[in-house]
Amino acid sequence: HSFPGCRRDRDGYYWITGRIDDMINVSGHLLSTAEIESALTEHGAVAEAAVVSRPHTVKGECLYCFVTLKDCREFNRTLVDELKRQVREKIGPIATPDFIQNAPGLPKTRSGKIMRRVLRQIARNEKDLGDLSTLADPKVVEVLFSQRWETAA
Repeated sequence: HSFPGCRRDRDGYYWITGRIDDMINVSGHLLSTAEIESALTEHGAVAEAAVVSRPHTVKGECLYCFVTLKDCREFNRTLVDELKRQVREKIGPIATPDFIQNAPGLPKTRSGKIMRRVLRQIARNEKDLGDLSTLADPKVVEVLFSQRWETAA
């Protein structure tokens, strides 16, 4: 089962943040992947973003973000710092991504749905991905593996 998630702001307005099953538990705080993705895509350089969890020895889970940049944008340390700051300012320090990876493309089904299972496995460096027959472009998985972060960025 999944249920819509929401939050209430200081003015009493309710904001739909996505589905509860798309939540990540970081140090006991439930974070919405949709809210973090929204904060990332509000940056002018980011065309698309996907957030998954990765195990963390202290926090339990940490945030591993994949970002697809708009044309002519360069992925570098400055951009990573800007994206982390943007998420921290929009959501709070607990939501600061541990990893941000450049993703020239995201693994999607033919109907356009992002395959988060595959992204989680890439973030965790799990090479046995199982059935990828529903992927629109299986080559994107190899590219993402080749560009993954080995250490926190």
